[in-house]
Amino acid sequence: MDASQISSTISNTINEMFYKIFSSIDNSLYSVLDDFTFINSDILNDSYFTDIFGLSSPEGILLVANSLIFGYLIYYAFKLLLSHLGITQVERPSHFLLKLILYSICMNFSLFICDEIIYIVSLISTAIQQIGEGLFNNKVCFSTLISQLNSILSINNSLDIFSLDGIIKTFISLGLLNLVITYAVRYVLIKIFVLLSPFAILSLCNKSTSILFNSWIKSFLSLMLIQVFVSLVLLLIFSLKVSNTNMFSKFILMGAIFILIKANNYIREMLGGISSDVNMGINQFKSILTK
Repeated sequence: MDASQISSTISNTINEMFYKIFSSIDNSLYSVLDDFTFINSDILNDSYFTDIFGLSSPEGILLVANSLIFGYLIYYAFKLLLSHLGITQVERPSHFLLKLILYSICMNFSLFICDEIIYIVSLISTAIQQIGEGLFNNKVCFSTLISQLNSILSINNSLDIFSLDGIIKTFISLGLLNLVITYAVRYVLIKIFVLLSPFAILSLCNKSTSILFNSWIKSFLSLMLIQVFVSLVLLLIFSLKVSNTNMFSKFILMGAIFILIKANNYIREMLGGISSDVNMGINQFKSILTK
């Protein structure tokens, strides 16, 4: 066997290996990516989650949150006592009690409030997807996108990793694999912020603790609005006239995929809050409590 045959054998082996890897990723992960990205109210319809949260005030997280009401009362009583001694200024008792009652009621309905926010965002993203489906006769989702990309890049049956199409496919597959991890983190973070919602709402009872609510609502909304942004980007991608002979359109497609990868960072830059990016999420989660 001469050098050219050895080189050809090695090249074919590498191409076959990467083709099997990317095919496995396409078949296994990208349908899950749609489930992670386009979240609806079903995320809260988990018996274990509702047990942790509590469906009534003497259960789960709500029990702890309702116990804090007495802590706020004791704190206010202490500040009221100091105000009579001329040490501190304090709001009127009627004003404080009205706030405490109002936010306590909202706190006990925090699961319903979060569910409605998730439902409204889901309606918006679904409406965008349905617009795309009506315009392009294709379901606007990652599963459809991957099948079309494979057709455009001519790798339905084989892959040449050393060609430009192979390089583009590698970039897209690795980028979307990163998206799977990122949106899995986002999925978990949304549940965590729902669990924190009673404490965030109750924090509005006092000016010194209301910063917790501001950080919570900003982070929760930024995590939810990612799927609206992603829906718009996918709608744009499906509107592109990409062909396997048009190199310009392929690079435009790579740019759109890169925007999808960085979507959570763009939303965070616009609205603030926490990032679900694997590299940045932990640092952002620690920093929001210090703002």
